[in-house]
Amino acid sequence: MQKSKITMLAAVLAVAASAQSVQAFEIGGANGWKFSTDGFLNVFATYESVGRRPAGVIGGEIGGDQTGTGESQQQFRVRTGLLPVGVGLNIQSPTTNGVDYAVRLGLYPQVQNNGGSRTDLSPNIDFREINMTATGAFGQVLAGRAINLYQAKNILTDMTLFGAGVIGPVNNGPTMGHIGYGYLYPNFGAQIRYTTPDMSGFKVAVSVNDTNDIGAATIRNVPRLESEISYAKDFSGGKFQGWVSGLYQQASFSSAQTVTVPVTLNPDGSITPEHTVAAVRPGGHVTSVGGAGGVQLDVGGLQLLTSCYGGKALGMLGMQGADALSADGRERTNWGFLNQATYKVTPVVKLGVNYGQSRAELVGNDTELNIQKQQAAVVAVTYNVNPFVQIIGEYTWAQDRWFNGATQDANIGAIGTFIYW
Repeated sequence: MQKSKITMLAAVLAVAASAQSVQAFEIGGANGWKFSTDGFLNVFATYESVGRRPAGVIGGEIGGDQTGTGESQQQFRVRTGLLPVGVGLNIQSPTTNGVDYAVRLGLYPQVQNNGGSRTDLSPNIDFREINMTATGAFGQVLAGRAINLYQAKNILTDMTLFGAGVIGPVNNGPTMGHIGYGYLYPNFGAQIRYTTPDMSGFKVAVSVNDTNDIGAATIRNVPRLESEISYAKDFSGGKFQGWVSGLYQQASFSSAQTVTVPVTLNPDGSITPEHTVAAVRPGGHVTSVGGAGGVQLDVGGLQLLTSCYGGKALGMLGMQGADALSADGRERTNWGFLNQATYKVTPVVKLGVNYGQSRAELVGNDTELNIQKQQAAVVAVTYNVNPFVQIIGEYTWAQDRWFNGATQDANIGAIGTFIYW
């Protein structure tokens, strides 16, 4: 399969920065303007068996709880995998004074509905990419919505990008792959980004990004900064790439001394009336800072990968989420890694195996009931039916572990297909 094309398509995601993604259909006008489209569609049948969730614990991302009881359960779905469906629309200008201008709109819907009701007719549609680029001898400037730089290559090099991996808690969206089980989700967001031209294999990218809440710290008056330094080199019989990326942002807490909690309907049917509680760290601030990196080596049919990340106030699934801080507003230390090996048995059959972990350290008023480690291992086989159709089969084992030693396990099987254009 044309893997370089496929990876780019998946990274339609990332390299929206590159207005030169794979363009299956192109229409060019006499005035030099061009319109093109590219994309992919995937459908997976998944079966998940999830063990009982330990009582009273905090955190964990295995999901699979259809009843809200925490009991051991099994679930069958027909859905998208880690990637949604992707449809990219590209408009490119004629070269003007040595600069190519382009606009990209990327739509990423799911094939499954939002909920379990037969009458639910509302699949999730995600507008991940809305951006413009200017590309020339100076490099590239991107403005708009695109994948964020920090940990982007960590997810784009994971083989479960084209599979399912851990199913996770999001029924109306993609599966998790190794998100929260070896790296964190970089997400897409508004940004202004500059990428240097290729300098003998090296590239540097820096971006000023829209700000995020950091846990309960919701006052965001300092820009979020992200960066990536990458190196790629082809050699006789193979190729190599390596990268490092970084993140920095601050956010502050309100100076109010109390917070009003609205009326709450409890699982047992009782109602907790509106009440006030003491605010978390009134007037304080927190800092989210992270580093990540990886190396990938291709020699013949063998590909080896190792990637990692670490930092403060990063979270355990979505970047800078509620679990980035302790309940009393202190920055947790988060870190993780992913190791992977794939091998092409024949030109159309590839085997793969990987293992990853994501971890959190205790801080502030955390207790042994907090999540300590999320780990997962995946075995996959991919068959290329032709240059644009694949069939993928996977087995995934995942486990959430808390500081008190309690665990919850999941065993997941998935079989699906991709078509690319």
